[in-house]
Amino acid sequence: MTATARRTAPAPRTAPAPAGGSARPFAGAGALLALALRRDRLLLPLWAVPLALVVVSGAGTVGSLYGTAAERAALVRSLAADSSLRAMLGPAFDDSLGALVTWRFGVFAGLAAAAMSLIVVIRHTREEEESGRQEMLSSAMVGRRAPLTAALLTALLANTALTVLITAGLAGPTGSAAGAFALGLAVGLTGMVFAGLAAVAAQATESARAAKGLTAAALGGAYALRAAGDSASADGSSALTRLSPLGWAEQLRPYAGERWWFAAALALAALLPIAAAYALAARRDLGTGFLPARPGPASGRLSTAGLALRLQRGALLGWTAAFLVAGTAFGSMASGVADLVGGNDGIRQIFERMGGRSGMTDAFLASITGLFGLAAAVYITSSALRPHGEEGAGRAEPLLAGALSRTRWAAGHLLIAFGGSVLVLTAAGLGMAIGHGEDAGPLLGAALARIPAVWLIGGVTTALYGAVPRAAPAAWAVVGVCLAAGWIGPALRLPEAVLELSPFEVLPKLPGSAMEWPPALILTAAAVALTALGLAGLRRRDLRT
Repeated sequence: MTATARRTAPAPRTAPAPAGGSARPFAGAGALLALALRRDRLLLPLWAVPLALVVVSGAGTVGSLYGTAAERAALVRSLAADSSLRAMLGPAFDDSLGALVTWRFGVFAGLAAAAMSLIVVIRHTREEEESGRQEMLSSAMVGRRAPLTAALLTALLANTALTVLITAGLAGPTGSAAGAFALGLAVGLTGMVFAGLAAVAAQATESARAAKGLTAAALGGAYALRAAGDSASADGSSALTRLSPLGWAEQLRPYAGERWWFAAALALAALLPIAAAYALAARRDLGTGFLPARPGPASGRLSTAGLALRLQRGALLGWTAAFLVAGTAFGSMASGVADLVGGNDGIRQIFERMGGRSGMTDAFLASITGLFGLAAAVYITSSALRPHGEEGAGRAEPLLAGALSRTRWAAGHLLIAFGGSVLVLTAAGLGMAIGHGEDAGPLLGAALARIPAVWLIGGVTTALYGAVPRAAPAAWAVVGVCLAAGWIGPALRLPEAVLELSPFEVLPKLPGSAMEWPPALILTAAAVALTALGLAGLRRRDLRT
């Protein structure tokens, strides 16, 4: 090469660092956040807004039931002597309207915010990796920590909206903006604590199902610690309560001399797992986890029902255990419910609308079996939608490429869904019998009497999935209507026409009344017809890709 050529030849250039490298770990986080908000544009409002409305409407409900200071003070004295009710809802720290709203709805709202947050974070992290979409997105200018950042920001926006809605809705009716903000902050920060734990679980595991299971177990453990602590102490001073994030939210004490340092403790409890999640995200490959997936031990011929059971057994065992524990707790409360209600006609009317007019104890137990039926509707909807998730993730197509028919494949999952609903309600009935100390027969029958309505909702879910798969998530709207009619409706004294939108309302209110077979048989027949319609639609349509 001549000297002239050497002088004119261009010098080699160093390739720029990839956008997803260590130089720009958060590149693309804004775009991913916009994508997450677009995907959740229905999920987040349908979760946050009704939850805030339930808490805000509690001011009117509590005010109408306990209209005088003497009635509220009597309720607080009754709660101080009832350890089982404190275990379920926590102690009441004051007899003001806002403090009683906090007692009645604070723990429930914290649990709901935590559930929303863990679903959102895992949906936009581990589920994206498991489906392969994150790998495709990462081929563009997306940093290593951008997906986790977008997921956490989505959860933060949802919890912030929940905090604002609760604060704005309760500040006027309760007369204390500070108390309303403290309650909203306790709920929102509880959600962020479990968003952080879900972020860690998403880095540690290789499947979204395992990540949800770990975070849900942490949530259950936090509730159990708080319940044990509150049952042992009327003022929330138990060490067990202080070990639970739900207990810290409770100890913030909205409307009862707010302890703002517990808000700082909750914020720190959220930041620590978030920092750990970022550290873990920088040390693993896409699609992998620090806890390896357990192989096998599948051997021999695996049936479709066996495969479905293997995929859903964790959820089924968790639901069954939760129903058994909750049934035992509610059953132990039944003996003292008459003393707790006393002469309060408002509460008595609510129990009678929910559970019938056969006596306060029977009305209470019937209303509780109704709530267990509504919870079982949540289980059957989630389980019946499992084929929808398997099909969308591409795991159904390899199975159906062979001799396995679509009907047999879906029937395996539906057997777990419909049979599992019977199992969880059986656990609830047995738990109530254990807690109440009565013969198991009547309470077990009362719980199982809710099965036709639960199966009808399972049939609606199957029909939507089989015939119109894009509309399958609308099954959750059906569950929401049933929850609103059966749970919130009686407390808000909604008209009977609204309550009768729920199929549970046509069933007899057991125990305390006679079994009526025609409504149960009609609902069961409708469930069978809808399930058959869904399976027929699945046979005739294309698989989703």
